Amino acid sequence: MSRSAIQRYFTAFNEGDIDGMLAELDEDVAHHVNEGQVRRGKILFRAFCDHMARCYRENLSDMVIFANEDETRGAAEFVVNGKYLQTDGDLPEATGQSYVLPAGSFFNMRDGKIVRVTTYYNLADWVRQVS
Repeated sequence: MSRSAIQRYFTAFNEGDIDGMLAELDEDVAHHVNEGQVRRGKILFRAFCDHMARCYRENLSDMVIFANEDETRGAAEFVVNGKYLQTDGDLPEATGQSYVLPAGSFFNMRDGKIVRVTTYYNLADWVRQVS
């Protein structure tokens, strides 16, 4: 079950379907971002996704999804293929730069819903690519 929920979550991501992503999340989801604070709940997750959609256009490829035997934990490894659309805070200026970045996400599951999402990538590599 967790593998299919993670697959649906990433399919929705690639389709730009924030509602589809939210459908796979528990109401009190803990969202651990690579360089930031933990965000709790679907409202803050949606705000994060809306911000990301303004600043970046991304598609994930080369996806491999893993799950433990009781499907309470999962992970995915993938490549982020992106375009930097709008300057994001103190990050380098956006001029439509493209980037390709290996990344991974980790999940905790409960009752078929994602209760924790943690995503990692190399920010220094991303900065180098867009600078």
